[in-house]
Amino acid sequence: MPGRYRGATIRVHSEGVIDAQTDRVDPAVARKMLSEGMRALTGAKDNQDAWAGFFSPRDVVGIKVNCSGAPAIRSTPEVVGGIVENLVGIGIKPTQIYIYERFLDQLLSVHYERVVPEGVNIVAVETPRGSILGYDPKTYVEVDFFGEDDTRSNLVRLVTERFTKIINVPNVKEHQASGVTGCLKNIAYGNFSNVARSHLQEKTNTRSFIGTLAAVEPLRSKTVLHIMDGLCGVWHGGPFSTEKKFRFYPKLMMFGTDPVAMDRILLEIIETKRNAEGALSLWDRSMANVDRRAHLDMHKNTYLREPGHIQYAAEVGLGEHDRSRIRLTEIEI
Repeated sequence: MPGRYRGATIRVHSEGVIDAQTDRVDPAVARKMLSEGMRALTGAKDNQDAWAGFFSPRDVVGIKVNCSGAPAIRSTPEVVGGIVENLVGIGIKPTQIYIYERFLDQLLSVHYERVVPEGVNIVAVETPRGSILGYDPKTYVEVDFFGEDDTRSNLVRLVTERFTKIINVPNVKEHQASGVTGCLKNIAYGNFSNVARSHLQEKTNTRSFIGTLAAVEPLRSKTVLHIMDGLCGVWHGGPFSTEKKFRFYPKLMMFGTDPVAMDRILLEIIETKRNAEGALSLWDRSMANVDRRAHLDMHKNTYLREPGHIQYAAEVGLGEHDRSRIRLTEIEI
């Protein structure tokens, strides 16, 4: 990160990809969106060339999904299945592909096994929840935020020991502490242990912690592609999506190698929707609006959100934050 296409973001929209009444996804449209997005990003003439520009049959590929809002909001099975299909199409064996998430209950609720070939690994890092065996004891970030006993966050062992490449598949989501859950937060908090401690109090440490984690090697260099699943999203009350009234349907996917540029566009999407609904801005900093008991009130903040984590990530070299330097290509299907 930021990869070979610094500052480039491809946004593909299709009104027919998902039915907002039933949540039914059209797999054929999802596959077409993947094809158009990858070819636009790479300039390749066909799908095989587009994917072969990132991966070879020798690679062991981790697909970092986001299931924290499952079963309502998650990396959509049809999108993840389409990604796996393209990886297999360039000669990567199913046994060399891992769909992974931190928590088993969230992962199992999505049933990715229904949309991928036999042999694809579907793995939860913490089994059971709280287990440290899935994390590398030698690769960690250590910091004391609020006087907690455990001041160390360890990187997922599969990242350090098994994967050669990672595809990041985040959602379009608001987050009560960080502002949004996009590429950066999914790759950072989704690959380290003991991260919730950064937002235990109203004033959080998410602004600096997210970029710090995402910049750790080998996570940074192995994460070569981001495909943001915005078929369905959350504009308030995230990341868990317990209230249907706060879900919406952007019906889009975004593609890039630069997580900062993509999250900069995500901020615009979420902030525009919140403005339309009359909710507080993601940038609201008034302590008068903070009420830790009212996390589903769109006129209150659970924490002082830190959407500035995206700019911080740019400052540590993870991508392009300056909007005038972000090249957004929009495709309609």
